[in-house]
Amino acid sequence: MRHPVRTTALTTAVTSAVIAGSVLLTGCGPGSGGTSGGKAELSVESAYIPQPVSDTMAAGFLTIVNKGGTKVELTSVTSTAAGSVTLHETVGSSMQEVKALDVPAHGQLVFKSGGNHLMLEKLKSKPVQGETVTVELHFATSDPVKVEIPVESATYNPKTGN
Repeated sequence: MRHPVRTTALTTAVTSAVIAGSVLLTGCGPGSGGTSGGKAELSVESAYIPQPVSDTMAAGFLTIVNKGGTKVELTSVTSTAAGSVTLHETVGSSMQEVKALDVPAHGQLVFKSGGNHLMLEKLKSKPVQGETVTVELHFATSDPVKVEIPVESATYNPKTGN
């Protein structure tokens, strides 16, 4: 004869062990929030676009902060304000387009004048000081991040140095 109390206790113990194992496994996967690396935790700071001189092109600057334990790759940027947005880096005195840039774990990717920057090309209208331009940052292994970038004066010099 079975004892219902023992069966219930055994079932509860097995169920608890399965749940505990699932929780442990969830924390161990790549890109997870566990202590063995953690996933990327992205935010954006110090974003601005200097009011462009050109009617067709503008530069964008910002800092992508990653507080997580896994590096992430910025693969593209889109905006309804421009026909295309490209990633550029400056090496020495020359600017070159790149396909992707890394945001290091527990680090940041800085876009600044004279360094990495966004080029908004084929502008649909020339952004003016006081407006904002919406861009969406796309990453290889993280969700997109939407950013409202304020348009500042052409001579704007941010306190952050970017």
